[in-house]
Amino acid sequence: MNYAVVGAFVLVLSVALIAGVLWLAAGGAWQKHYDLYLAIENESVAGLNLNAPVKYNGVDVGQVRKIWLEPGNPEQVNLLFAIERGTPIKVDTVAVLKTQGLTGIAYVELSGGARDSPPLTAIAGNEYPVIPTKPSLTARLEYILTSVLAKLDSTSSSINALLSEENKAAFKSALADIAIVTRTISGRKEAIDKGIASAARTFDNGARVTEQLGPVIERMGRSAEAIEKMANEAERTSASAGKAVDVVGADVARFTAEALPEFQRLLGEMSVLAASLRRLSEKMEGSPGGLLMGRRPVPPGPGESADKGAVK
Repeated sequence: MNYAVVGAFVLVLSVALIAGVLWLAAGGAWQKHYDLYLAIENESVAGLNLNAPVKYNGVDVGQVRKIWLEPGNPEQVNLLFAIERGTPIKVDTVAVLKTQGLTGIAYVELSGGARDSPPLTAIAGNEYPVIPTKPSLTARLEYILTSVLAKLDSTSSSINALLSEENKAAFKSALADIAIVTRTISGRKEAIDKGIASAARTFDNGARVTEQLGPVIERMGRSAEAIEKMANEAERTSASAGKAVDVVGADVARFTAEALPEFQRLLGEMSVLAASLRRLSEKMEGSPGGLLMGRRPVPPGPGESADKGAVK
């Protein structure tokens, strides 16, 4: 009897355990719900495997569910993420490939997402929301190293061109010319020293002349100031003379307007007087006694009596 009870209890417990496992596997009360997001990479995703972690600012929020190449563009790699529902994936959230330490195991790091940014949603024509991506540190270093190596290659080519046989010959010739010039200068050292000494004396004389010119320049400056003052005085005198000329001109105009008519009348009377004197002079020349005797009567003509003539 006890064995039957124990067997029944074990059987019921086994059934309950199997049911609980199946319930949890089918999605129990503690199962997490995930949302799917798509990311497009234009670089190699070597080291990134399925179920690789997806982190948001260092916190695990999901996994990589699928990795495949774009059929029409083999340089493009598509990544499908399963991210826990409720994770704040915003329109300005970006995904970057990173590696964990020295192991080289890759994972996806999400960052960004301002507080006021709207959540990321799928646009028309896309099955999943697309998270923008940025080049990984490895890709950036590879680009920089490639650019540096290209520049080094170009620099090496330029150096090789610079050290060509023709340039080497020209450089040797230039060194030979420099050696000749050096020997020439060494042979004429005394003459060069004398020239330098003469130049030094010339500079000293120039300095003394400059010192002597200082007072002269100062006196010239004072003379220039005096000339400027004289010019200012002459300008003021010219202005005064102009005003005086204007006043005299006004007086002359007024005198001309008042005296000219009187003068013209005087000239007219003098002309009349001169005509009278001329006639008087002519009479005196023709008959000087006429001034004292008066005008003689005209003698009568033939056939006229003296009375008639007198009457007439």
